[in-house]
Formats: sequence, C-alpha cells, structure tokens
Amino acid sequence: MTQTLSIATWNIHKGFSQFNRRMMVHELRDRLRELSADIVFLQEVQGLHLGHAERHPDWPLLPQHEFLAEDVWANHSYGRNMVYDHGHHGNAILSRHPILHEHNQDVTHLRFEKRGLLHCAVEVPRLGQALHCVCVHLSLFARSRRRQMDALARRIEDVVPDGAPLLIAGDFNDWRNHADDLLAQRLGLTEVFAGNAQRPSRSYPAVLPMFRLDRIYQRGLQLDAAIVHAGPPWSGISDHAALSAEFRFGAATRSP
Repeated sequence: MTQTLSIATWNIHKGFSQFNRRMMVHELRDRLRELSADIVFLQEVQGLHLGHAERHPDWPLLPQHEFLAEDVWANHSYGRNMVYDHGHHGNAILSRHPILHEHNQDVTHLRFEKRGLLHCAVEVPRLGQALHCVCVHLSLFARSRRRQMDALARRIEDVVPDGAPLLIAGDFNDWRNHADDLLAQRLGLTEVFAGNAQRPSRSYPAVLPMFRLDRIYQRGLQLDAAIVHAGPPWSGISDHAALSAEFRFGAATRSP
C-alpha cells in the first residue's frame, strides 16, 4: 500500500515582509496552514523579541514556532542560533508526526553570523524507520558554506543509518549550486526541483525570483510534485518564496 508525505520549507524573515515594512506573522500562519504539509522546515524563526512585543499590539505571546504550530502541528522543535539582548532567532521544524529526538548543531564560522543545523528524527506511520529531517540556514559566504555543508555531511554519516530516509531543506544561500558537489553526491541525495539535469528552482526574492537559494534534498522517497510559492500573496509575507513537495513511499515493516 502506498503512503504519502507532504513537506514545506520557508525562510519566514522573522515574521516581517520584505524590508521589514509590515509584521506578517498572522498572515504567515494562514498561508502555512493552506499548504497543509505534514512536516514544515522554517528558517529565521523569532523565538523571542522584546522590542517587537512592545511595538506591535498583536505580536503573538507564544514563540513564533509555537504560534505557527498551534492546533495543527502537535510536534515541534526549535534550534536557537542567534542570541541578543532582546531575544533570539533560529530554525524550527513542525511535524504532525512524533519527533523521536532532536539536536541543534552549532556550525557558526563567522562570529557575527551565527548558524545551526536542526536535526530531528520523525516517526512517520508505516515508513518502517525514522525519517531524518534537517533544517538548514547556511552562511552568506562561500567559504563558510563549504565548512557548514561538510559539518552537515559528517553528522549524517555519523548518526544516520546508511540508506535511511532523509530530508534536508532550508535556505542554502547557494546561488552557484555547489551543494550538489559538496553535499548531495556525498550523501546520495537528489534535489526535488533538479530532475532531468535541471538546476534547483529560483526562490529569491519572492516577488520575482532570480536566485536559487532555497532547496529540498531527499533520499529514500518517491517525489510526486514540487512547487515554488512565489508572487502575490506569498511575496507580501516574506522575502523568500515558500517551497513544497509531495512524496510517496511503500508501506514497510518496522525494523526491530
């Protein structure tokens, strides 16, 4: 029997529109729910910001990942990366399915640019083994990205069983597509938009995408569809387009 799994990834720009013109976290939540993904990978998630809470009367009382997940994604994980006097932000994974364990790995290379890799193992019904999900937001600088992708590959090689189903999604800031050479080939991954020898899809800026920054890499699943959510109304919410993908897999017996 064939099973399905849907995912989405989005750099949410801390809940503000491009150039921080408007607070959009409520509209953001509505759009995420329209996607109705089983697992959501989020970058630039505001865990706490005392200044925004004072300036915006409708600023959520909950951390953004909890506010976005409420009543839909019962399981969620947040990896705090950048910490400052008035708050912090990082990556988050929201899931309809149980999160078995989570780990946020600090891969900061430059002190002014804090970065982390949020790794969760998710129990997907009838998949037969844990689905490993990694949410990434890599450096703006090529040398730092190379180090961070190597750190990611080493973690996967160390802790994820060979051939286990794997999703790596997020903002790679990798407009020259070096991730295929530095990461995908090493781990046996395919990028969901790069079939038939194409390149990953453009996702930034969301109003008229020109750069291929956001990615979804996978192994062990069968891709059915992949969509870039750009232009209105998505482009009024964040400076990045959201990406979504649908997969299927054959039901399996759980390993001992």
